[in-house]
Amino acid sequence: MRLLHTSDWHLGQTLHTFDRSYEHGCFLDWLVASLVAEDIDVLLIAGDIFDNANPSAAAHRQFYRFLQQAKARVPHLQVVVIAGNHDSPGRLEAATPLLEAHGTVVVGNVARTPDGSIDLERLLVPLRGRDGSVGAWCLAIPFLRPGDVPRVVAEDADLAGDPYLNGTALLYRQAFALARSRCTADQAIIAMGHCHMVDGQASQDSERRIVIGGTEALPATMFDPAVAYVALGHLHLAQRVGGHEHRRYCGSPLPLSFSEVSYQHQVLCVDLDGPAVAAVTALHVPRAVELLRVPPKPAPLDDVLAALEALALPDAPSHAQPFLEVRVLLDGPEPGLRARVEAALAGKPVRLAKIEPTRRHAAREAATAALTLDQLAQLQPDDIFRRLWAQRFGDEVPPDQLAAFAELTHALDGDAA
Repeated sequence: MRLLHTSDWHLGQTLHTFDRSYEHGCFLDWLVASLVAEDIDVLLIAGDIFDNANPSAAAHRQFYRFLQQAKARVPHLQVVVIAGNHDSPGRLEAATPLLEAHGTVVVGNVARTPDGSIDLERLLVPLRGRDGSVGAWCLAIPFLRPGDVPRVVAEDADLAGDPYLNGTALLYRQAFALARSRCTADQAIIAMGHCHMVDGQASQDSERRIVIGGTEALPATMFDPAVAYVALGHLHLAQRVGGHEHRRYCGSPLPLSFSEVSYQHQVLCVDLDGPAVAAVTALHVPRAVELLRVPPKPAPLDDVLAALEALALPDAPSHAQPFLEVRVLLDGPEPGLRARVEAALAGKPVRLAKIEPTRRHAAREAATAALTLDQLAQLQPDDIFRRLWAQRFGDEVPPDQLAAFAELTHALDGDAA
């Protein structure tokens, strides 16, 4: 049996207001072709299919069009989808009756039985071969919120500590026990999850932190050693968990922020040989649109403008033009910064997505203690402006800037009146 592991598509995402449906469309077309070329039996999608809980109609259409095309090209394909922290569990599961009729299983949340216990059967998905026989079992566990996990009772003495972490470990243990009771000697057990594992490397900008009671990283020990493969989602950098070859984040299929420009985006092809994994192979996703950082490191404005004027790019239609982040090292405020950058880029086939200013001198350390609520209530707008200026630029507000701020607040007060 051959599986393909992917996650973190973030359909509907925009990059600093620029639509990315063209890039997502290119990826999904490539993925359909890869399912055919690699002769895949089961596609595992480990969460964050959409970028937010209320995706657009266009994002929904992309997803359902992909499922339709994948099934048309690979009739025997089975698809297992779990929800991520960006997804709405209810919206994701809404089309379940139609999807299950065409070989797609969606697990958006942890369902409960009438007596209030967790419906483990809902989380256990048989993976079938082309002859219809079960070749493996999948623990399809979506992103878990505090109310999703079981309570750890006193008898579970080895699960002392954080209730969320221990409840998560207990849920995986219970689901594994159910799978083990169904599993024959020649069948593998696969686990899916959307979570942040201990020592997992996150990107700087685009991954929403999962914070539950101040704790978010889960230990790899929650997966039983008998689990043949763990298909994870949430972290956008493809990586192994704890150095284990068969516990993997496949990563996102395209860079979701400029901090991910150096990532090698991929999906993972997993070959099963009975109860074990025979091989895990990375299939690198071609990048439809480049993300450029000019210069590679922040530089003085004159150097940056020279680099932008020298930038030579091939012609491309607007939807395929590279996205650009301009990185500038500043000594202080530069009111005409954007206009000067845009002038240097005039006529070039590139989309200016972001100007990233970095101040040359770090802000001064705050010398005073945190303010009380009474002190905060007494702050005037100009006090806050002075503090923010000092925090950002490490210096006192120039008189002309303070006067401009006062004029602005006066104008706003007049409008409010």
